[in-house]
Amino acid sequence: MKNTTKMMRGIMLVGLILVFTTGMAFAGGAGEAAADDLGVVRIGYVEWDREPAHTFLIGEVMERIGFQVEVLSLANPAMWEAIAVGDIDAHVSAWLPATHAAFWEEHSEVLEDLGPHFTGAGLGLVVPTYLEDINSIEDLAANADMFDNTITGIDPGAGMMSQTEGAIDDDVAGLGVFTLTEGSDASMMGALADAISREEPIVVTGWDPHIKFARFDLKILEDANNIFGDEETINTIVRQGLAEENEMAYRFFAETDWFAVHEPIDEIMVLSADGTRPEAAAAQVVDEYFDMINAALPSGMQMQ
Repeated sequence: MKNTTKMMRGIMLVGLILVFTTGMAFAGGAGEAAADDLGVVRIGYVEWDREPAHTFLIGEVMERIGFQVEVLSLANPAMWEAIAVGDIDAHVSAWLPATHAAFWEEHSEVLEDLGPHFTGAGLGLVVPTYLEDINSIEDLAANADMFDNTITGIDPGAGMMSQTEGAIDDDVAGLGVFTLTEGSDASMMGALADAISREEPIVVTGWDPHIKFARFDLKILEDANNIFGDEETINTIVRQGLAEENEMAYRFFAETDWFAVHEPIDEIMVLSADGTRPEAAAAQVVDEYFDMINAALPSGMQMQ
């Protein structure tokens, strides 16, 4: 793999472009094709814990089938803009129906939603369980001084950051006394780990699935005002025209049963959190779960 830098049609890319270059043979069956005919597929992702794990797993699997894959780390607004203008082919980072509703509504005419690959996702304000008296957003607001009137956030393009900012601006459930800090998933995790090590109060913007729920004892606060919406799904989005221009890639995204392979995704998350590069973690996990993943692929597609 090589790291390259790329500017995409006036969009500032955040992070590195990681290019997968190893082509593998495509197994026979319906829609059979030679490995060098499967083409280049560009996949965007946001640095949100599960999304990199899933995306690098996709890249590793597609390479072993015979595609050439470019994996691009993007800020969330840039990712949606990039797929809308055709600079990337797909992403698996759409939280719907609420969190990314604005991005979907803006670009839906030129995109296709292939549906969920994860259900039961949840968002909200998160605190450690040792804060036994803080169980709802109302409890949080009533004890704002305990938290220095601060909610620790993630990157400013995230949908839940907009939801939190809106609730603060409108003083929903008393949240108007809080300030929301911007950062990243990594900086939020660092602040959370630091506070927990000293059993200090902290509240962060959070979501599940996320590695923090495996590492720490946490709870999502009750949200009587439905600030963060109901349970959501995480969906696969592809650009308009992919089905016609690369039928095999489209079938891969549309027909792979990712519900059958949550365990490999979770394992990549853990390995990455422990310091393994995500592409190395993906290669390791694909080797470990080779048969399981092959069984989840569309008819006629197999890794070699």
